[in-house]
Amino acid sequence: MPPHGSGAGRAFRARKRRASSGEPAWLLPFVLCAVLLLSVLPLARLVGAGLSGLVDGQAARLIFEPATFAALRNTLITATGGMVVSLVLGSLFAFAAALTDIRGKLILSFAFMLPMMIPPQVTALAWVEMSGPASPLLKTLGLAPPLGSPQLLYSLSGIALLLGVQHAPLVFLALKAGLAASPRDGIEAARLAGAGPFRVFRDIVLPLAMPGLIAGGAIAFVSGIGNFGIPAILGIPAGIETLPTLIFSRLASFGAATFGEIALISTLIAAISAGGLIVQQRALSGRDYRLIGHSGVRTAFALGRLRIALEVLLWSVLALVLVAPLLALVTSSLVPAYGVPLNLNTVSLSAYGEILFRQSITLTALKNSLFLASAAALGLLVVTVPAAYLLTRRKGVLANLIAILIEVPYALPGIVLAVAFILTFAAPLPVVGLSLYGTIWIILAAYFSSFLAVSLKPVMSAFLQMDPSLEEAARLAGAGFSRRMRDVLLPMIAPAAGASVILVFLIAANELTVSALLWSAGTQTLGVAIFNLDDSGSSDLASALSVLVVVLVIALMAALEFFAKYLPEGVLPWRN
Repeated sequence: MPPHGSGAGRAFRARKRRASSGEPAWLLPFVLCAVLLLSVLPLARLVGAGLSGLVDGQAARLIFEPATFAALRNTLITATGGMVVSLVLGSLFAFAAALTDIRGKLILSFAFMLPMMIPPQVTALAWVEMSGPASPLLKTLGLAPPLGSPQLLYSLSGIALLLGVQHAPLVFLALKAGLAASPRDGIEAARLAGAGPFRVFRDIVLPLAMPGLIAGGAIAFVSGIGNFGIPAILGIPAGIETLPTLIFSRLASFGAATFGEIALISTLIAAISAGGLIVQQRALSGRDYRLIGHSGVRTAFALGRLRIALEVLLWSVLALVLVAPLLALVTSSLVPAYGVPLNLNTVSLSAYGEILFRQSITLTALKNSLFLASAAALGLLVVTVPAAYLLTRRKGVLANLIAILIEVPYALPGIVLAVAFILTFAAPLPVVGLSLYGTIWIILAAYFSSFLAVSLKPVMSAFLQMDPSLEEAARLAGAGFSRRMRDVLLPMIAPAAGASVILVFLIAANELTVSALLWSAGTQTLGVAIFNLDDSGSSDLASALSVLVVVLVIALMAALEFFAKYLPEGVLPWRN
């Protein structure tokens, strides 16, 4: 045996630990290489380009330009306003779903989650079609404002409102999960002591809900900072720039210092996002939220006669923020042009025929999105199954570091990640001399990086809920890692892996922010096609394509709901 404390001794002990745990020797290097390529390398390239831009001075001048200050101000205003709207909407639905006896909670949660699953550019397009003097829906109903009236959504407040609607489900999820785990003993004790519902809510429920409110607000703010689809649809026509749209415009007007400029703006977005999360941590750090008592699903507030009033309020809000915009989208897709009312003389399916059978661009976008979403959803399992196995079997600093590096690309705004991949793959690859920039493969690589965390979570949940004695029994019977994985582990995690595939496909098929910067002729995706159709004035085609995307989203969510009983707890966000 090698001497204790020597390098050979440490290697021997490491091999012995791996042998006793049944972990193959290739597993850790494989996961480390994947994390290095998908997370560390692009982010390091981004930081390096940002520092180079500051050093050489050319890109640094961008920081002091009035356009940059204006974009920074607009970004902060819209993200803050959106956070306030998200807190109001998300809190209303979370408190109602978690603490009251309203009916239809599952379908209410499912419908409230839809805006987050629908691409932001589709949300913006639907709201534009719903309002304004030329809205086909309002013209059909005879409610359209006079011609010449301004479109109020083309403003900072309009962008903030839609950011709030888009990200309200994030507050809903953060707050509802915390409320569901809160003990009800204190509430019952306060009631027995004679406290009224308002005092119980103010003195007990609200303090318990504060961590969820702070966390949800921070996530909504950070998501608003990096959102590209809504500011692009509403801000660009009005000349309102935010930091993500400023990156888009700088990249469109390519120059000598472009890479340095977009790296600096991306670093600025990442710094603001990190600042929002640090503020969240500081807000939570000085508080003690330890809970004593039994949590449960028992309803805390029986509303009595007020139940119907609350149900009407909730469904009315859903009708306003979800049903009406989607109805406007369908109406716009059935008329020949924007501003034409829908009636028996104008109704037509020609827009659907155009995008499905005649427009080569939309057909190419559909094929690209289906290929990218399928390849990302299935291909990521090659990384996430070994990574989930490793992270559930190993403890310590290295496992925590790998988990953090997997989460970082998903937490970053998509526009920042896209810039990181442009900087990494703009030059030809070493040895082979080929460049990924301008090909569909750079979009796929960025999807792999961005959705790695999404794919990992369901699979990891399945491994955590699995009894380790099953694998241990197979190992003691002489089964190697491959045999254990094939005969024991994979059959048990198959439902979670299926959920992982559908979740990644659902998000990737509608993605815009990453692909908006990475696409080129022939590699456009559905999100890019919708944005370009609307930008070129083909609102009927953009609406028809958006309707098909929404139908796809609802069908995939319904498929997940159908298989919910076979999935690990916590995989489906609207069921948490």
